[in-house]
Amino acid sequence: MALIVQKYGGTSMGSPDRIRNVAKRVARWQAQGNKVVVVVSAMSGETNRLIALAKDVSPQPDPRELDVMVSTGEQVTIALLTMALKDIGVNAKSYTGSQVRIVTDSTFNKARILNIDDGNIRADLDKGMVAVVAGFQGVDEHGNITTLGRGGSDTSGVAIAAALKADECQIYTDVDGVYTTDPRIVPEARKLNQITFEEMLEMASLGSKVLQIRSVEFAGKYKVKLRVLSSFEEEGKETLGTLITFEENPKMEQPIISGIAFNRDEAKLTVLGVPDRPGIAYQILGPIAEANIDVDMIIQNVGHDGTTDFSFTVNRGEFARTKAMLDEQIKPHVGARAVEGDSKICKVSAVGVGMRSHPGVASKMFRILAEEGINIQMISTSEIKISVVVDEKYLELAVRVLHKAFELDQAAA
Repeated sequence: MALIVQKYGGTSMGSPDRIRNVAKRVARWQAQGNKVVVVVSAMSGETNRLIALAKDVSPQPDPRELDVMVSTGEQVTIALLTMALKDIGVNAKSYTGSQVRIVTDSTFNKARILNIDDGNIRADLDKGMVAVVAGFQGVDEHGNITTLGRGGSDTSGVAIAAALKADECQIYTDVDGVYTTDPRIVPEARKLNQITFEEMLEMASLGSKVLQIRSVEFAGKYKVKLRVLSSFEEEGKETLGTLITFEENPKMEQPIISGIAFNRDEAKLTVLGVPDRPGIAYQILGPIAEANIDVDMIIQNVGHDGTTDFSFTVNRGEFARTKAMLDEQIKPHVGARAVEGDSKICKVSAVGVGMRSHPGVASKMFRILAEEGINIQMISTSEIKISVVVDEKYLELAVRVLHKAFELDQAAA
């Protein structure tokens, strides 16, 4: 008997028919002798609808009250799924985040999980019940409802799996696994049977939408076995999806590159004519960090005549706010000459643990892009990834040519 945590996203819970199909899938897993916990998202589009409704009432909704409101989306789906399970003879019980006692900090709209009391869920599992848990939400030490931010249901699923020491956490989505890149851009993209945790973490952070990065980080921290599957496969035709592993398989020849990731939601800012002195990077980025704006790639050019240029990227949604801070606060404070911004860029990345043992990946990547006339604006590397910033209009071309150049359309040997 295994303890399985299954997480179903908004598209999987998008209609009564889909919820009934999820119930049948859960019932099959329990019938095989497994203990099953199900974590669900709100119906597809529901969270956006609730946020829009709140903003119709208040342009800047109170964060605490917004969390009270948007958390109701998952409360609807846990009740509906539990009803569907009971209707087919499966004993089940629904839980909100506060009923489980998923304790978070008090950062409304973007809370972080501190601990989970698994006692109630374990007691119900021992009685042969299926526990249906609302994803995306928790409660702080003062009893306030909190939400975990976009994609938080994935994090809820992995966190509950960690707390229960589950044998496997299955993330059900509208795709049947992790692909070498987005098949909508490259039809020849292949589904990977397995991928290392390190690669998945890089791909999630670089724009792959299959798994939310916080959930992957959580899985890595607590060694949760993850599998990505599709909730739309017909009974009897289910595949094994993609397994996220923690160790490279020594019996297999590891490909140099496992995937090409990309992110359209990037914007670049450059502070020109910055005094070239110690501490200048902190004087620029310190206020940005205090404003809770995440900075990605950073480049500081070689100084000339006592000045330098300082460039960095942020999420495109934070572009206007960041540029305003630079223009109004930081530029006059540090004595910079000007601030320039570009919100029409994107990031394209090659990811693979095989880079560790195969030199020349970066030079090959740069050559391929140069042959297509694609100018590289910024470069960032780690042990298993190379990222470049290019003009947004070249995104699809860059992804296609790199995918082909690294032979990702070919089945692994």
